[in-house]
Amino acid sequence: MTNETVLVIGGTGKTGRRVAAQLRERGVEPRIASRSAEIPFDWADPGTWAAALDGVAAAYIVPYDISPSPTPALVKQAVASGVRRLVLLSARGANVPGYFGASYDGEGPHAQGEAAVRASGVEWTILRPGWFAQNFSEGVFADGVTGGELMLPTGDGKAAFVDAEDIAAVAVAALTEDGHAGQVYELSGTRALGIDDVLAEIAVATGQRARYVPVDEADFRAGLVAQGVPDVEAALWTDALKPVRTSQEAPVVDGVRRALGREPRDFAEFVRDAAAGGAWQA
Repeated sequence: MTNETVLVIGGTGKTGRRVAAQLRERGVEPRIASRSAEIPFDWADPGTWAAALDGVAAAYIVPYDISPSPTPALVKQAVASGVRRLVLLSARGANVPGYFGASYDGEGPHAQGEAAVRASGVEWTILRPGWFAQNFSEGVFADGVTGGELMLPTGDGKAAFVDAEDIAAVAVAALTEDGHAGQVYELSGTRALGIDDVLAEIAVATGQRARYVPVDEADFRAGLVAQGVPDVEAALWTDALKPVRTSQEAPVVDGVRRALGREPRDFAEFVRDAAAGGAWQA
């Protein structure tokens, strides 16, 4: 599919922009789907979908994380438009009841999207990454790292944080190569780290050591609300950290190796590259 149109939905986000960059490295010019793109795409406006999907052979889908999920409707329209290959970004634990808190029934938006691509009748690949390493450099934890104190309700839990570059590499392989149809790739890094371990590794590269402050879930949620985060969203963030707190994200899984024939990038490699690129500069 290297000479056909590949759509990248979420092409300006953490994984999407890396998928786009790696496609270009392979000589594939992607069509970026976003509200500001040349051909606008808006998850909240299905009227924008047809133009974005026109002439597309393969699509990388970063879903809109609301329930009910709009992904099934998009998948249906994509297949009707002639898309022959779908690569869906899901999440580790998406199909496991209780993974994201006691109220999670294993049938949330990611699970709805997975069911849709499985039933699509075209080639599909599902990616289930755990927490991203990039959350510490350009995401929700970055301000705490640069500010010198990271407060999280994760206790002594650990996670095998996965590099978004690896997620993108698996996505690009699935979009452009044969042999990935019907595969579910669970994606992790090479080793499990606690938050304090993470901050220690970042300190090696930057010379600045942020302090990890464990807090309980109620205080964390209240702190988010005090910062103006709606209570429902604050609750979701708190529940999303449960797999780290309970070390459910600690096991190293083999998706990168199965998809690419190599080991994942180590967290230390991510830290070196992020520091060299200017992350964590005050």
